[in-house]
Amino acid sequence: MAEPATGAVRSGRPRVASRAELERIGFALFERQGFDDTTIDDIATAAGIGRRTFFRYFASKNDLVWGEFEEQLTRLRALLDEVPADVPMMDAIRHAVIEFNRFDSAVVPWHRRRMELILRVPALRADSTLRYLSWQKLITEFIAGRTGQPADGPVPRLAGNLALTTSVTAYELWLEDESADLTGLLDTLFTRLAGAFRDVPEVRS
Repeated sequence: MAEPATGAVRSGRPRVASRAELERIGFALFERQGFDDTTIDDIATAAGIGRRTFFRYFASKNDLVWGEFEEQLTRLRALLDEVPADVPMMDAIRHAVIEFNRFDSAVVPWHRRRMELILRVPALRADSTLRYLSWQKLITEFIAGRTGQPADGPVPRLAGNLALTTSVTAYELWLEDESADLTGLLDTLFTRLAGAFRDVPEVRS
């Protein structure tokens, strides 16, 4: 996930136009003007590019905030696939989600800003549904594979829903307390969630 950087918004064409550069400029404008009052034209102008060029990188202003979401989902899927088959499924999910949300200390402030926008700006909260469903679907399919049940079965669906709620709750608590440790919150909450599924039989290959 690209990290926005500090500094003033530049005028004129940047040396290199990139997704990361547009994110940095967009986040600086959101902080100064507010998300709702910042337009795509504002971001494009500050980056020294045309509106059409902006759309080569992001389909919308909302997409800029979410960053490389699809690439991150691919990473989460890979983390789940890497967990040994003898690790209980909910422990596997806990390990994968914690690793998925582990960031270098230099990136943490920018990730906090990203999540503050996603979880607190009404327009972004409304836009989050489909992205959350994609994350949840990935978890649900993993559980279906581990249990031998269909992905639309009660256990995979319940566990997928609860895993999403657990992740969002951890982030809400993290944003409310700057001294909180995101990894610790995820570990504690997912450990509690795992207890509810300890007796679910798994298919061992």
